[in-house]
Amino acid sequence: MTLRTTRTATALSCAALVGSGLLVGCQSGSDAKAPSKASASASASAKPHGYVEGAEEASEQQSRLVLADAGTGAVKVLDLITEDITSLKASDDIQDLRTDGRFAYLSTAGGTHVVDTGAWTVDHGDHVHYYRAAIRDVGPIPGTKAAYIHSDQAVTAVSSSQGGTQLLDRKKLEDGTVPRGSAVTGAGSGAVVPYKEHLLVTAAGAGKDTVEVRNREGTRATSLKEPCAQVRGEAVTRRGVVFGCADGALLVSEDKGTFDAEKIPYGTAVKASERAVDFHHRAGSTTLAARSGDDAVWILDVTDRAWTRIATGPVVAANTAGEGSPLLALGKDGVLTAYDTATKKSIARKEILPKGAESAAIEVDTTRAYVNDAAARKVYEIDYNDRLRLARTFPLDFAPTYMVETGR
Repeated sequence: MTLRTTRTATALSCAALVGSGLLVGCQSGSDAKAPSKASASASASAKPHGYVEGAEEASEQQSRLVLADAGTGAVKVLDLITEDITSLKASDDIQDLRTDGRFAYLSTAGGTHVVDTGAWTVDHGDHVHYYRAAIRDVGPIPGTKAAYIHSDQAVTAVSSSQGGTQLLDRKKLEDGTVPRGSAVTGAGSGAVVPYKEHLLVTAAGAGKDTVEVRNREGTRATSLKEPCAQVRGEAVTRRGVVFGCADGALLVSEDKGTFDAEKIPYGTAVKASERAVDFHHRAGSTTLAARSGDDAVWILDVTDRAWTRIATGPVVAANTAGEGSPLLALGKDGVLTAYDTATKKSIARKEILPKGAESAAIEVDTTRAYVNDAAARKVYEIDYNDRLRLARTFPLDFAPTYMVETGR
């Protein structure tokens, strides 16, 4: 497959989008006809619901993959709709890559660098908006090497690996600049998660086992009664925020301004080395996957408040689309295996990476999964509902050591 490559981060011109009338509301897709001058003038004074300046609203999720080469520092964005590749400014000594659904955050020896992938989703509960805009380099977050990054529509919380959290104005990031952050007073080495117009601050209190609920300015509102000892790992789901604890998971939810915490225990003794500490899931799903030691994967069904441990053998990465979809586990033998989460049995296998693979990611959306192959300089698109059928292969001119999916 031949991919079209753009050398700058101006794959979509905002000016061109405005001129072509592609700024539309909920009921229009990217194939909307250009309006007349009169209608364009009217829309300027009465903007439709869902309007976002400088962005095109689409009828489906606008998925993009951010790919980074640890060896050369190359950073590129693969548009899964158009198959175009956009090259961005290289970053030295890339050590990790994270996303909050729109922005990608490159962790380097010198700090954290922000990329706006120009693809995101806004979920209003009863309906969803999908947007696409220009891909662009935003810049570094001064003096911060991020260990955790979480966002809502107003703020982005960047928690440092050295301890402490900075809150960034989300609107300024969307405008293309990295704003000066404000410190969350008393935040330790745990994650801070914006949720329901508040902040959930972990590893708080005298025993470092408390989750505090604060307002967006960081002022303490209340401490949740249920503790979460040795907190590691977190995920935002439709039913609340999940935190990994020494004895299971803590689910924090909100109802009419009141926050509650519920423990989901493992139900059996679990060694520290077999804890779930790094959750992966499809955005919006309430089923999470996390590696358990060297040879198994945990499935956490948040809706049913239940853990399932599946013996997979040594794994490099794991993920699931949830809600009846299989667990996808990539083994160190290079084989991608799909497991029925109810029976714990293998239902499909496909060799895709060379044996001995030590690093890869599995990104999952509503119909496809993506696996990066740094050694072969490729990304594979897998139809996980069709016995792991290889749907597309994206050849690259660099090694995609790290990969995240945006547009979610």
